[in-house]
Amino acid sequence: MAKKTYSIFGAGAAGLYTAWRLLSGTAKSEGGKAKQLTKGDTLELYDWGKYDFSKEHPGSRAAGARVCTWHYQNDKTKSYLELGGMRYSQWDSKAKNANDGKAPGHRVVTTVISELGLDKYSVPFNESTNPLFYLRTKNMYLNDFSSSNPAPYNVDHYGAAAQPDQGFSIVEGLSVTSTTGPQTRIEWDDFYQHGRITAELPETSVFQKGDLLKDIGYWNLMYDQLGSEGFNYSADGNGYTSNVINWNAAVAFEANNEFTPGNQYNTITTGYSGMFSALFDAVVKLSKEKGVEFKYLPNTRLRSIIAKNKVIHYTYATREHPWKEAGASTTDAAWLAMPRHSIDLVARGSRFDQSDALDVLNHQKVALYLEAAIMQPSYKVGMFFDTPWWLTLARYAPQLTGYVVTDSVIAALKKEGFPEKYLKTLQPIIETPYASSSALIDAVQGLIQERLTIKEEEQLLKAAQRYTIGPSVTDTPIRQVVYFGNNAQDQSGEPIYGILASYDDETFTTFWQELELGPNEQRHIPLEEDFQTLQGPRKVPPKMVKMLRKQLAEIHFGPNSDYSYVPEPKESAYMDWSLPPFNAGYHAWAAHYDIADVQQKIRKPSQLIDGADADIFIVGEAYSNDQAWVEGAYCTAESVLNDFFDIEPIIDNRHYPFICRPTK
Repeated sequence: MAKKTYSIFGAGAAGLYTAWRLLSGTAKSEGGKAKQLTKGDTLELYDWGKYDFSKEHPGSRAAGARVCTWHYQNDKTKSYLELGGMRYSQWDSKAKNANDGKAPGHRVVTTVISELGLDKYSVPFNESTNPLFYLRTKNMYLNDFSSSNPAPYNVDHYGAAAQPDQGFSIVEGLSVTSTTGPQTRIEWDDFYQHGRITAELPETSVFQKGDLLKDIGYWNLMYDQLGSEGFNYSADGNGYTSNVINWNAAVAFEANNEFTPGNQYNTITTGYSGMFSALFDAVVKLSKEKGVEFKYLPNTRLRSIIAKNKVIHYTYATREHPWKEAGASTTDAAWLAMPRHSIDLVARGSRFDQSDALDVLNHQKVALYLEAAIMQPSYKVGMFFDTPWWLTLARYAPQLTGYVVTDSVIAALKKEGFPEKYLKTLQPIIETPYASSSALIDAVQGLIQERLTIKEEEQLLKAAQRYTIGPSVTDTPIRQVVYFGNNAQDQSGEPIYGILASYDDETFTTFWQELELGPNEQRHIPLEEDFQTLQGPRKVPPKMVKMLRKQLAEIHFGPNSDYSYVPEPKESAYMDWSLPPFNAGYHAWAAHYDIADVQQKIRKPSQLIDGADADIFIVGEAYSNDQAWVEGAYCTAESVLNDFFDIEPIIDNRHYPFICRPTK
C-alpha cells in the first residue's frame, strides 16, 4: 500500500485537535481504516508562528493561536492572565441527562480536557451575579438598577430601570421565549434556518411578523425594536460590541444567551494554553507509538493551494518572507486549520496559478461562503500589581464573591454531615448563582421551610462559595475589566495580582492601537506586516499605561478620578488581535446566509463546485456552530473526521450535532 501524507496548516486549536484525532481515532469501516495513518505514513503540522509547546519545542509565545496565556515575568509558576480565549462551559458527562439535547456545556472541550488528564486542573471561572458598571459617568452595581435608580439612558417604557441584557430578551421575545422557543442544540439548528418573527408588530416597525430572522441584521432589528437609547443601553451594558453588530439575527438570539451575568464557566489553573501544549505532546507520543513520521514545521505558512488529479499541490513561504514562495510540495489531504483572513491570504496566493488545476478557494461560490464569517477584531491588555487595589482601595469595588450549589457542593455537604433531608430539597436551586450569602441562605431556608443553625449556615457558605472574575463593564474604551487575582501555581512566593485592564472589540480596538506609538513616534512597517499576534504579548508603552489607569480610576473610584488612584503596574502587556494573520479575535455569522449549508459545504469546499472533488478541508472556529469558542474549532474538525474519514465520534453526538444540520 502506498504511503500517505496528511498536511495540516495551522497549529492552533483545530489543527492540533485534527492531528490528535487522526492518530487516536477509531475507524468505523474498512474504508475508514484505509484512510487512517499507519506505520510509515507522514503527518505534517505547519505553523506560521512558533508556539512554546514544551522544553523540546520552545517558541516565542504560549500555544493556542487566539488563546494566549501570559505569566508574570514569563515564569509559569507565577500568576497569569489570559490575553486571548480564556474559558469553556463545563459539561457534566456523568449526569443522568448528560447525552440529551438539553444538557449544558462544551462537550468536546470537556472531553479533551478529561482525556488529556487535565481535568484535575479544571476550576470554576464564573461571572459575578452583581457586576459593577460605569456607564455615562455613573457607577452602579447590577442589583442597584431600579425605577428609582435607573441607568443613565432615556429608554422607552422605563427600560433603563431593568438590567442591560433586558434588551436582548425583548428582541428575542419577537420569536421565542425561554419556554416556547428552541430548547436543544438540534432545535436551535432548525431555528437558525427557519426562525421567523412571530409577534404581531405595529405598522411603524420596519420588520414584521413572518420575516426570516437569518435574513435580518441584528443591529437593524435591535434599533427597530429598542430605539436609539434602548440599543445604546444594551450595547454599552453588555460589554461586547461584537454582540450587537449587524450579524445574523437568528444566531444572535442564542449566542447572546451565553453572555448574561451569572453564567457558569471553567478554566485550567495552569493556563488555558496548557490544553494545547498537552495536545501537542499527545500527538508526538502517539505518532511514535504508531510509527507515523510527525513533522512539525514552525515559521512556515501556506502560501497557495490547488488540486491536480486529486493530488493537492501547495507552495509555502517562510515567516521572514511570508509573501515569497520558498518551496512547493504535494499531499494526499490538506487541512486549512485557520481563520477567515488567513484563508483569504492563501486564496490570494493561489489565484495566480495559470495551469488547468482546480483552484478551490477562488471559485465564486466558495468565495461567497467564505464571506459568511464576519471578522471581529479584539484587543486585550493585561496588568500585574503587587496589591489587589480594586478590592482594598477602590470606592466601587467589584463584587467578586458569589455562591452556587452544585452536585459537588451537595456531595461535600453530605460528607460534612449536613442534614440529608435538607440536601434532598436543594435540587431546584442547583447551578443557580447567588450574589450574597444572605440570598443563598434565604433560598435554602425557603426550600426546607426551616431555619438553618449557625453551623449549617457556615457549612453551606463554605461549600458553595465561588470567587468570580467580574467582569466590570463600561462604555469607555476599556469596555470590560476581568479580575484574575493571585492565581500562581506556587503560592509561596511574592503575591502578584492580575487583571485584564481592557477587554474590548470592534471599533474600540483602534483607540488602543493608536497608543501603541507615542506622540513622537511613527510607524515603520505596514499593519499588514505587523505579526505581533505570532510573536506574543507586547509591552504596554507609558502613554497607554497612563490612559488605562485613567479609565480604571473612573470605574473604581468615580467620575473624573485622578489616574494616580490606580497604582503603577509592575508589568503590563497587550495582544492586538486585529493584526494579521488572524485579523480577528473571533467571528460571527453574517445575515442572508443559510449557515447550515455553509457549515456543511465550506469544510470541504470542493463540494460547492460541480464535478469537483479535492481533499482540501477547512476547520476552525470561524465557520462553526460555536463561534468565539474553542468548542467550535474542535467540533468542525471532528465533523470532518467523522464524515470524510469515517472516524467514530469522540462523544455521543445524536443530540449534539458537531455542526449545523440542514432541516426542511
